[in-house]
Amino acid sequence: MMGPAHSLSGAAAWLGVGAAAAATGHSMPWPVLAVGALICAGAALAPDLDHKAATISRAFGPVSKLMCEIVDKLSYAAYKSTRKPGDPRRNGGHRTLTHTWLWAVLVGAGASGLALLGGRWAVLFILFVHMVLAVEGLLWKAARMSSDILVWLLGATSAWTLADILDKPGNGAGWLFEQPGQQYLWLGLPIILGALIHDIGDALTVSGCPILWPIPLGRKRWYPIGPPKGMRFRAGAWVEIKVLMPAFMVLGGVGAAAALNVI
Repeated sequence: MMGPAHSLSGAAAWLGVGAAAAATGHSMPWPVLAVGALICAGAALAPDLDHKAATISRAFGPVSKLMCEIVDKLSYAAYKSTRKPGDPRRNGGHRTLTHTWLWAVLVGAGASGLALLGGRWAVLFILFVHMVLAVEGLLWKAARMSSDILVWLLGATSAWTLADILDKPGNGAGWLFEQPGQQYLWLGLPIILGALIHDIGDALTVSGCPILWPIPLGRKRWYPIGPPKGMRFRAGAWVEIKVLMPAFMVLGGVGAAAALNVI
Protein backbone atom coordinates (compact mmCIF):
# COMPACT_ATOMS: atom_id res chain seq x y z
CA MET A 1 0.00 0.00 0.00
CA MET A 2 0.96 3.66 -0.30
CA GLY A 3 2.02 5.89 2.60
CA PRO A 4 -1.33 7.61 3.33
CA ALA A 5 -3.19 4.29 3.52
CA HIS A 6 -0.50 2.84 5.78
CA SER A 7 -0.75 5.79 8.17
CA LEU A 8 -4.54 5.75 8.26
CA SER A 9 -4.54 2.02 8.98
CA GLY A 10 -1.99 2.51 11.76
CA ALA A 11 -4.03 5.23 13.47
CA ALA A 12 -7.22 3.18 13.13
CA ALA A 13 -5.48 0.13 14.61
CA TRP A 14 -4.39 1.98 17.77
CA LEU A 15 -7.83 3.52 18.19
CA GLY A 16 -9.20 -0.01 17.91
CA VAL A 17 -6.84 -1.09 20.69
CA GLY A 18 -8.18 1.80 22.74
CA ALA A 19 -11.74 0.60 22.13
CA ALA A 20 -10.81 -2.92 23.20
CA ALA A 21 -9.13 -1.59 26.35
CA ALA A 22 -12.25 0.42 27.22
CA ALA A 23 -14.45 -2.63 26.66
CA THR A 24 -12.43 -4.58 29.23
CA GLY A 25 -12.66 -1.79 31.79
CA HIS A 26 -9.11 -0.47 31.33
CA SER A 27 -9.70 2.73 29.36
CA MET A 28 -6.65 4.61 28.11
CA PRO A 29 -6.19 8.20 29.25
CA TRP A 30 -7.14 10.35 26.30
CA PRO A 31 -3.55 11.60 25.74
CA VAL A 32 -2.35 8.00 25.42
CA LEU A 33 -5.11 7.31 22.91
CA ALA A 34 -4.26 10.39 20.84
CA VAL A 35 -0.47 10.16 21.04
CA GLY A 36 -0.53 6.40 20.47
CA ALA A 37 -2.64 6.86 17.33
CA LEU A 38 -0.18 9.43 15.97
CA ILE A 39 2.84 7.27 16.82
CA CYS A 40 1.18 4.26 15.22
CA ALA A 41 0.36 6.30 12.12
CA GLY A 42 4.01 7.33 11.85
CA ALA A 43 5.37 3.87 12.65
CA ALA A 44 3.19 2.43 9.89
CA LEU A 45 5.49 4.18 7.39
CA ALA A 46 8.74 2.99 8.93
CA PRO A 47 9.11 -0.47 7.31
CA ASP A 48 9.53 1.24 3.93
CA LEU A 49 12.86 2.63 5.07
CA ASP A 50 14.27 -0.04 2.73
CA HIS A 51 12.88 1.78 -0.32
CA LYS A 52 14.47 4.96 -1.67
CA ALA A 53 11.21 6.23 -3.19
CA ALA A 54 9.12 5.78 -0.02
CA THR A 55 7.72 8.66 2.04
CA ILE A 56 10.01 7.94 4.99
CA SER A 57 13.13 8.05 2.83
CA ARG A 58 12.60 11.76 2.15
CA ALA A 59 10.97 12.72 5.45
CA PHE A 60 14.23 13.76 7.14
CA GLY A 61 16.26 14.94 4.17
CA PRO A 62 19.80 13.56 3.70
CA VAL A 63 19.64 11.72 7.03
CA SER A 64 16.71 9.50 6.05
CA LYS A 65 18.11 9.02 2.54
CA LEU A 66 21.37 7.71 4.03
CA MET A 67 19.43 5.51 6.46
CA CYS A 68 17.44 4.17 3.52
CA GLU A 69 20.61 3.10 1.72
CA ILE A 70 22.00 1.45 4.85
CA VAL A 71 18.77 -0.40 5.67
CA ASP A 72 18.35 -1.54 2.07
CA LYS A 73 21.83 -3.07 2.07
CA LEU A 74 21.31 -4.62 5.50
CA SER A 75 17.99 -6.11 4.39
CA TYR A 76 19.50 -7.47 1.19
CA ALA A 77 22.36 -9.04 3.14
CA ALA A 78 19.88 -10.67 5.52
CA TYR A 79 17.90 -12.01 2.58
CA LYS A 80 20.93 -13.48 0.81
CA SER A 81 22.34 -15.08 3.95
CA THR A 82 19.10 -16.73 5.07
CA ARG A 83 17.25 -17.59 1.83
CA LYS A 84 16.27 -21.19 1.19
CA PRO A 85 16.24 -22.93 -2.23
CA GLY A 86 12.63 -21.91 -2.87
CA ASP A 87 13.27 -18.20 -2.32
CA PRO A 88 13.89 -16.33 -5.59
CA ARG A 89 17.03 -14.35 -6.30
CA ARG A 90 16.63 -10.61 -6.01
CA ASN A 91 18.66 -7.39 -6.41
CA GLY A 92 17.52 -5.31 -3.43
CA GLY A 93 16.21 -5.50 0.09
CA HIS A 94 12.74 -3.97 -0.27
CA ARG A 95 10.01 -5.95 1.48
CA THR A 96 12.40 -8.26 3.26
CA LEU A 97 13.90 -7.68 6.72
CA THR A 98 11.95 -4.56 7.69
CA HIS A 99 8.68 -6.22 6.70
CA THR A 100 8.81 -9.00 9.30
CA TRP A 101 7.33 -9.51 12.77
CA LEU A 102 10.83 -9.81 14.22
CA TRP A 103 11.86 -6.39 12.95
CA ALA A 104 8.67 -4.85 14.33
CA VAL A 105 9.28 -6.32 17.78
CA LEU A 106 12.95 -5.33 17.85
CA VAL A 107 12.27 -1.73 16.79
CA GLY A 108 9.45 -1.36 19.30
CA ALA A 109 11.50 -2.90 22.11
CA GLY A 110 14.41 -0.66 21.17
CA ALA A 111 12.20 2.43 21.40
CA SER A 112 10.92 1.36 24.83
CA GLY A 113 14.46 0.74 26.01
CA LEU A 114 15.59 4.12 24.70
CA ALA A 115 12.72 5.86 26.50
CA LEU A 116 13.50 3.97 29.70
CA LEU A 117 17.22 4.72 29.69
CA GLY A 118 17.35 8.07 27.92
CA GLY A 119 14.73 10.00 29.86
CA ARG A 120 12.90 13.04 28.55
CA TRP A 121 15.21 13.80 25.62
CA ALA A 122 14.91 10.24 24.34
CA VAL A 123 11.12 10.46 24.62
CA LEU A 124 11.13 13.76 22.76
CA PHE A 125 13.27 12.23 20.01
CA ILE A 126 10.90 9.26 19.62
CA LEU A 127 7.88 11.56 19.55
CA PHE A 128 9.53 13.96 17.09
CA VAL A 129 10.38 11.20 14.60
CA HIS A 130 6.89 9.75 14.69
CA MET A 131 5.08 13.09 14.66
CA VAL A 132 6.96 14.06 11.49
CA LEU A 133 6.07 10.72 9.91
CA ALA A 134 2.44 11.09 11.02
CA VAL A 135 2.26 14.50 9.32
CA GLU A 136 3.84 13.06 6.17
CA GLY A 137 1.35 10.19 6.13
CA LEU A 138 -1.92 11.68 7.38
CA LEU A 139 -1.48 15.17 5.92
CA TRP A 140 0.42 14.10 2.84
CA LYS A 141 -0.96 16.77 0.50
CA ALA A 142 -0.16 19.63 2.87
CA ALA A 143 3.23 18.12 3.72
CA ARG A 144 4.24 17.89 0.07
CA MET A 145 3.26 21.50 -0.54
CA SER A 146 5.24 22.68 2.50
CA SER A 147 8.97 22.83 3.08
CA ASP A 148 10.69 20.10 5.09
CA ILE A 149 11.65 22.65 7.72
CA LEU A 150 8.00 23.55 8.40
CA VAL A 151 7.12 19.86 8.78
CA TRP A 152 10.07 19.34 11.16
CA LEU A 153 9.04 22.38 13.21
CA LEU A 154 5.50 21.05 13.45
CA GLY A 155 6.88 17.68 14.54
CA ALA A 156 9.15 19.25 17.15
CA THR A 157 6.49 21.51 18.66
CA SER A 158 4.00 18.66 18.68
CA ALA A 159 6.48 16.37 20.42
CA TRP A 160 7.27 18.96 23.10
CA THR A 161 3.59 19.80 23.71
CA LEU A 162 2.46 16.18 23.83
CA ALA A 163 5.25 15.21 26.22
CA ASP A 164 4.19 18.02 28.55
CA ILE A 165 0.58 16.83 28.43
CA LEU A 166 1.53 13.21 29.09
CA ASP A 167 3.74 14.21 32.02
CA LYS A 168 0.81 15.63 33.95
CA PRO A 169 -0.54 13.29 36.67
CA GLY A 170 -3.04 10.80 35.30
CA ASN A 171 -2.41 11.68 31.65
CA GLY A 172 -0.48 8.57 30.75
CA ALA A 173 3.30 8.90 31.07
CA GLY A 174 3.18 5.84 33.29
CA TRP A 175 0.26 4.12 31.57
CA LEU A 176 0.24 0.31 31.66
CA PHE A 177 3.74 0.08 33.19
CA GLU A 178 3.19 1.67 36.59
CA GLN A 179 6.34 0.86 38.55
CA PRO A 180 8.77 3.72 39.36
CA GLY A 181 11.09 4.46 36.46
CA GLN A 182 8.87 2.78 33.87
CA GLN A 183 7.38 5.96 32.44
CA TYR A 184 6.97 5.82 28.67
CA LEU A 185 7.84 2.12 28.48
CA TRP A 186 4.54 1.77 26.58
CA LEU A 187 5.84 3.81 23.64
CA GLY A 188 7.10 0.67 21.97
CA LEU A 189 3.59 -0.81 21.68
CA PRO A 190 2.17 1.55 19.01
CA ILE A 191 5.49 1.30 17.17
CA ILE A 192 5.24 -2.50 17.03
CA LEU A 193 1.58 -2.31 16.04
CA GLY A 194 2.24 0.27 13.32
CA ALA A 195 4.96 -1.88 11.73
CA LEU A 196 2.78 -5.00 11.83
CA ILE A 197 -0.19 -3.15 10.34
CA HIS A 198 2.09 -1.96 7.54
CA ASP A 199 3.11 -5.55 6.87
CA ILE A 200 -0.48 -6.76 6.84
CA GLY A 201 -1.38 -3.99 4.41
CA ASP A 202 1.45 -4.96 2.08
CA ALA A 203 0.38 -8.60 2.32
CA LEU A 204 -2.87 -7.59 0.60
CA THR A 205 -0.99 -6.38 -2.47
CA VAL A 206 0.25 -8.38 -5.45
CA SER A 207 3.72 -9.11 -4.04
CA GLY A 208 2.61 -10.29 -0.59
CA CYS A 209 4.82 -9.80 2.48
CA PRO A 210 7.26 -12.14 4.31
CA ILE A 211 5.81 -11.32 7.73
CA LEU A 212 6.73 -14.66 9.32
CA TRP A 213 10.49 -14.57 8.64
CA PRO A 214 12.66 -16.26 9.90
CA ILE A 215 10.09 -19.05 10.30
CA PRO A 216 10.41 -21.26 7.17
CA LEU A 217 7.38 -22.41 5.18
CA GLY A 218 8.20 -25.32 2.93
CA ARG A 219 11.18 -24.50 0.70
CA LYS A 220 10.96 -20.79 1.50
CA ARG A 221 12.10 -18.75 4.47
CA TRP A 222 10.87 -15.49 2.92
CA TYR A 223 7.40 -16.75 2.05
CA PRO A 224 5.20 -13.86 0.78
CA ILE A 225 2.13 -14.13 3.01
CA GLY A 226 -1.12 -12.90 1.49
CA PRO A 227 -4.69 -13.76 0.51
CA PRO A 228 -5.47 -15.72 -2.69
CA LYS A 229 -3.98 -13.89 -5.67
CA GLY A 230 -7.41 -13.02 -7.05
CA MET A 231 -8.07 -10.93 -3.94
CA ARG A 232 -4.84 -8.93 -4.07
CA PHE A 233 -4.39 -5.47 -5.60
CA ARG A 234 -1.59 -3.22 -6.75
CA ALA A 235 -0.35 -0.48 -4.43
CA GLY A 236 -2.23 2.74 -5.18
CA ALA A 237 -5.05 0.97 -7.00
CA TRP A 238 -8.66 2.17 -6.76
CA VAL A 239 -9.54 -0.38 -4.08
CA GLU A 240 -6.94 1.16 -1.78
CA ILE A 241 -8.02 4.75 -2.39
CA LYS A 242 -11.78 4.35 -2.80
CA VAL A 243 -12.47 1.48 -0.40
CA LEU A 244 -9.73 0.89 2.16
CA MET A 245 -8.84 4.47 3.05
CA PRO A 246 -12.47 5.52 3.71
CA ALA A 247 -12.92 2.30 5.68
CA PHE A 248 -9.89 3.12 7.84
CA MET A 249 -11.33 6.58 8.54
CA VAL A 250 -14.69 5.15 9.60
CA LEU A 251 -13.14 2.41 11.72
CA GLY A 252 -10.82 4.93 13.36
CA GLY A 253 -13.74 7.21 14.20
CA VAL A 254 -15.75 4.35 15.68
CA GLY A 255 -12.72 3.14 17.61
CA ALA A 256 -12.07 6.59 19.05
CA ALA A 257 -15.70 7.00 20.11
CA ALA A 258 -15.70 3.60 21.79
CA ALA A 259 -12.33 4.22 23.46
CA LEU A 260 -13.65 7.47 24.93
CA ASN A 261 -16.87 5.78 26.02
CA VAL A 262 -18.95 7.99 23.74
CA ILE A 263 -20.67 4.93 22.30
